[in-house]
Parts: sequence; C-alpha cells; structure tokens
Amino acid sequence: MGMSVTISVATEQDAEQIFRLQYLCFQGEAALYGNYRIDPLVQSLDSVRQELVSDCVFVARLGEEVVGSVRGAVTEDGAAAIGKLCVHPRLQGHGIGARLLRAAESALVEERGAKKFRLFTGHRSEGNLRLYRRVGYETVGTSKGADGVPMIVLEKPASTYATTA
Repeated sequence: MGMSVTISVATEQDAEQIFRLQYLCFQGEAALYGNYRIDPLVQSLDSVRQELVSDCVFVARLGEEVVGSVRGAVTEDGAAAIGKLCVHPRLQGHGIGARLLRAAESALVEERGAKKFRLFTGHRSEGNLRLYRRVGYETVGTSKGADGVPMIVLEKPASTYATTA
C-alpha cells in the first residue's frame, strides 16, 4: 500500500528539508546552463527560513518527507512572483508541480490579493516551460538572472487560477 502526496503550507520545521531538496532539484538546471551559481544553489538556509516567514510557501509531502516546494510573494504592482518550484527527481512527472502551483496561486489570490502571476525560468528549461504553458502561463518577455542565465518571463491573470485548478 503506497502513501499519497499531500500539499500543505510549509512550517518553520520544513526549512532544512526544503533547503536540501532545492539543492538536489536544481542540480539539473545548473548543469543545463553550466552555471552552479544559480540562486537556488547558493541560497542560504537562513534565507530559506526568512522566506518561510514572509512568503507563501507550500510543500508536497510523502509521509514526513518534503518532496516538493514552491514560494510566492506579491510585488508592488500586484503581481505574485512565484519561484523555486521543485519536485524530487524520483517523483517528477506525476502532477506534483502543478498541484504545488495551484496551491500557491490560490493562497496568493485569496490571502494576499494577487492580480496576476509571474514566474521566470531558464530559456533552455523545456520541461518547466511545458508545465507552465500547460497550466495557463504565457511568455511575456525575457530577462537575465542575477547569475547571468537568460530567463523567460511568463504570466497569467489571477482570474484564471480557478480554471486551471
């Protein structure tokens, strides 16, 4: 009998598991760009703890193990910046990332008044782009990450989160 993955609000006790999971999950992204200084790999544990206090952070759990996470915060322009979505490599491709996105979108609208959602992903990150487009995000531009990686900027109106849930 297998356990099912549950999605819930992250707690301060999840910080270390999120930190380790993020480091594991973003190795593939770093390899894709030949850049191991991307933000998720150099973020400190203290910074993750701070995000748990200030942002909407959700985790996917398999039993007691954190196997996925996502963060979001509303910016001055009313857009919810969603980031650091990650799912343990052994569980990717089972819809956990989309479930995490839906949970974050819902909370960002209902609790923080987000008017639209915005996220960034590397220009070579085809799997990420497929997921984001499948759940309603559209490319609105490009930018360059602080680490120098060319990024695709995607957005969708907050009014659509319920239709993609």
